[in-house]
Amino acid sequence: MVGNNVSHSKRRTKRKFYPNLFIKKYYLPEEKRWVELKISAAGIRLISKKGLTTALKEAKEKGFIVNY
Repeated sequence: MVGNNVSHSKRRTKRKFYPNLFIKKYYLPEEKRWVELKISAAGIRLISKKGLTTALKEAKEKGFIVNY
């Protein structure tokens, strides 16, 4: 997404808005392996709330996961 930085004098310069992404490692006990995910802050909260396997299953059904 693109927008403007607005200074105190109302001078506008272009800027970019980047998503709030992190690279996190999670352990999958069913597969006995570590999975590295590029995930947003909202996704981290979702995994801590629902659990990793449930969140991955729902994301795969919605088509969000590329390689799993």
